[in-house]
Amino acid sequence: MEHRALRVIISGGGTGGHIFPAVSIANKLKEWNPDTEILFVGAEGKMEMEKVPAAGYKIIGLPIVGLQRQLNLKNIINDIQVPFKIISSYCKAKRIIKEFKPEIAIGVGGYASAPLLFAATSMKIPALIQEQNGFAGLTNKMLGSKVSKICVAYEGMERFFPADKIIMTGNPIRKEIVPPTEEMKAEGIKLYGLDPTKKHILIVGGSLGSGTLNKAMKHWIGEGCPNGENVEIIWQCGKYYKAGVDEFMKAADQDKVKYIHHTDIIYRMDLAHAVADDVISRNGECSVYEHCPAHKASIFVHSPNVAEDHQTHNAMAIVNKNAAIMIPDASAEEGLLPSAMTLLNDSEKIKTYEKNIAALAMTNAADLIAEEAYKLVK
Repeated sequence: MEHRALRVIISGGGTGGHIFPAVSIANKLKEWNPDTEILFVGAEGKMEMEKVPAAGYKIIGLPIVGLQRQLNLKNIINDIQVPFKIISSYCKAKRIIKEFKPEIAIGVGGYASAPLLFAATSMKIPALIQEQNGFAGLTNKMLGSKVSKICVAYEGMERFFPADKIIMTGNPIRKEIVPPTEEMKAEGIKLYGLDPTKKHILIVGGSLGSGTLNKAMKHWIGEGCPNGENVEIIWQCGKYYKAGVDEFMKAADQDKVKYIHHTDIIYRMDLAHAVADDVISRNGECSVYEHCPAHKASIFVHSPNVAEDHQTHNAMAIVNKNAAIMIPDASAEEGLLPSAMTLLNDSEKIKTYEKNIAALAMTNAADLIAEEAYKLVK
């Protein structure tokens, strides 16, 4: 099917869980027609202002900020400014739309989606949103009545959105996340300098890193790495935590930690998945969906700092299919690594999880969302 060139605005961000799907949608639209023009709109100072240009797209920032729930002076000052920044962002969004003249607006959640999509719909621009989570975020819930189509990744989203607007698409993921092959595993072993005779665990803390997962690793190392004699670990600790983890690892028993490879970011996640016998991860929107096509037995640890506890809803959609384990954040520091070691030594359970999680993979989400965008353009 031929696809004509479009002018598209994509808005949202804040975390990798919003940014990676947005870039995947943009890449698909450009793949279908290289002449399609795409402009991203994000929130000033947020991750998208760095990640989107790195992916090859132009982005404009809005001064939008979100309400902070923890009570302190800095957050009080922030929250006083919120209404004024919302108004300012809405006005700027309208100017951006007038100048760029998009044929469709796509929102992926996050602060910047609200003013941009409200502005677009008020100006009669066709719009769709993509909700990555099993529990809809506040921004997308507000936009649900305004947009023409809502692309979702989980069943039961009629709780949050008009049923006639919902289409099940899954979450767009990075195209390099694919079922692992022996060739990929061999390449990963070489890239990460691993011992092929050992079993391997991948720990992924998300785009910002995870304090809980890092504490769990430190606790396990402090206990002498019990039951870890034949285990090698790739530990993505996150940029924010890297310096502290570096210091901790320098002071640790080097004989115990010589098979633990820590890094702030993993650039070849496909190869890291390929070498892993099981994966420990936060259960953010992208993390959960990337484990499915990677066919990995997974242990999810939900974050208590996420609004409306949507990470629990994400993981339970997998856990309820007997395709993964979920551990509460509060018990992760002491219980996470022991649980991972137990799973690692249960080959039958790993096979069951791998089979069941593979059956949940939806690898054509970007295609489905891009097709819906074309349907909305007159």
